[in-house]
Amino acid sequence: MGDPRDDADLAAEALKVVADAAGPYLASLGDRLVQDPATGTLPDELDGPLPERGDGTLAAVGELLRVATDAATHSSGPRFFHFVVGGSTPAAQAADWLTSLLDQVSGLWPASPLATRVEDIALAWLKELFGLPASHGGVLTPSATLANVTGLAAARHWWAGRHGVDVSADGLAGLPRMPVLSSGYVHPSSRKALQILGCGRDSVRVFARDDAGRADLAALEAGLAAVGGPAVLIANAGEVNTGDFDPIAEFADLAESYGAWLHVDGAFGLFAAVSPRTAHLVRGVERADSVAADAHKWLNVPYESGFAFVREARRLAEAFGTLEAAYLPVGDEVRVNFNALGPESSRRARALPIWATLRAYGRDGYRAMVERHHDLALLLARLVDQAPDLEALAPPGLNVVCFRYRPDGLGEDRLNRLNAELGERLLADGRVYAGTTTYRGRTGLRPAIVNWRTGEADIELLVSVVREIGSGLV
Repeated sequence: MGDPRDDADLAAEALKVVADAAGPYLASLGDRLVQDPATGTLPDELDGPLPERGDGTLAAVGELLRVATDAATHSSGPRFFHFVVGGSTPAAQAADWLTSLLDQVSGLWPASPLATRVEDIALAWLKELFGLPASHGGVLTPSATLANVTGLAAARHWWAGRHGVDVSADGLAGLPRMPVLSSGYVHPSSRKALQILGCGRDSVRVFARDDAGRADLAALEAGLAAVGGPAVLIANAGEVNTGDFDPIAEFADLAESYGAWLHVDGAFGLFAAVSPRTAHLVRGVERADSVAADAHKWLNVPYESGFAFVREARRLAEAFGTLEAAYLPVGDEVRVNFNALGPESSRRARALPIWATLRAYGRDGYRAMVERHHDLALLLARLVDQAPDLEALAPPGLNVVCFRYRPDGLGEDRLNRLNAELGERLLADGRVYAGTTTYRGRTGLRPAIVNWRTGEADIELLVSVVREIGSGLV
C-alpha cells in the first residue's frame, strides 16, 4: 500500500470497524480484569521494522484494535481506583469521536469558529456548575497540571508587575524569588507548574500543623507578614491521599488581608461545589484569583482535558499573549484566540466532549454522580471499619478512602512492607486496581472513586480482594 489517498474510500469503513468493536468492548468492562497479566507481551506484537510498503488502512486498524482492546488497562471501567481517573460518559465518548472526525484547529477563531464558540459555551457552563462568577476568564487545558501552569503564570505576571516588570516580555532576570506559600497538601503538579515557570519547584514554603499536612493558618499568616510584599498562596481542594481540603475561605481572608494572589488547585475537589451536601468544602473558591481543575477526572470526559479560570480575565492575555505575527488574526471578545489565553498553540477541540456531557446530564446528573460517589466512599469506610484485618488511616474524604491491611501481631515496619507487597499483588491480580501511598509514615491503599460506572458491588469486591490477597501474604 502506498499513498493514503489510495485508501480514501475506506475511511468510513475503518471507523465502522472501531464502532462495531465498541459495543462488545464497552459491555465487557463490568467483567474484565482491569489489567490482564496474560496480555503483558501483547504490545510486542505491534513492534518490528517500519514497513516499506504499508499494509493498508483496514489491516493496520484491525491489528491495533485486536491488540489494544486486550492489552489496554481498562481504566474506563468501574474498578479502576488507582489514580484519580474518571471514565468517559457515553455522551463525552461519542463527542470525542466527533472531535477526531472533525479534527478542528481550536486555538484560532478563523481556523474554527465552531471550536471557539463551543469552548466559550463550555467554559461558561463550567463556571455555572461550580458557582464561579460569569466574569471570570477561562481556558481549556490538557490537564490540571497545565491548568496550574496557567493560573500560576497569571499570578507570576501579576507579581512581577507589582515589582514594575513585564515578565512576559522581559523574563525573571533581576527579580527576587516569587514567594509561594501553601499547606502540606500542596500537590506535585503545583510544584511542577512552578518549575516550568522558572520559579522553582522547591520554592513553596509549607505551613502545616501536623504530619498529615493540614494548614497552620497562624503560621501561614506570620509567613505572609514576613514577606512584606506581594506573594502567592496555593490552597488545595482535594488532597490525594485522603480527599481532605484546605480551608479555602480562610485562605481567601488571608489573601485579601495581605494583598496576596490566591490560587486554588481543585484538580478533583472543585467538584464538591456541585452538591449542596459537599459544597462547604470549597466555600470561598469564588474569591480566588485563579482556579485549576481536571475535566478527565470527575467530569468523566476522555483524556486529556483540564481547565483554568482567573478572576480578572485580562490576566490570561497578559501572561500568554504574544506579539502578533503578520499571518495570525487579532482576536476580540467574540472572536477569541484561545492560543493567546493559555500555554498551548496547537489545541485539540476538547470543548466538544465537555459540551456534550454537560448538555446530556446537566447539573442534576453531576450532582447525583458526586453524591453517589461520596456515598460509596462512606460505604468503603464502613466496610473497612467492620473488617477485623483492615484499618482506616484517615477519616473518609470526599471520594478517597485511605486504609491498610492490618492483621494482628505485626509491627509497623512489617506492616509497611506487607502493604507495599499487597499493592503490587493487587495490581498484578487485575480484578481491581488501587495503588499504594505513604501517609503519616504508614503504607496503605488510597482508592479514589470518580468513575461514573462504579457501584456498590465494585466497592465490595475491592474490599474482598484486598482481604483475600492480604491473608495470603501473612
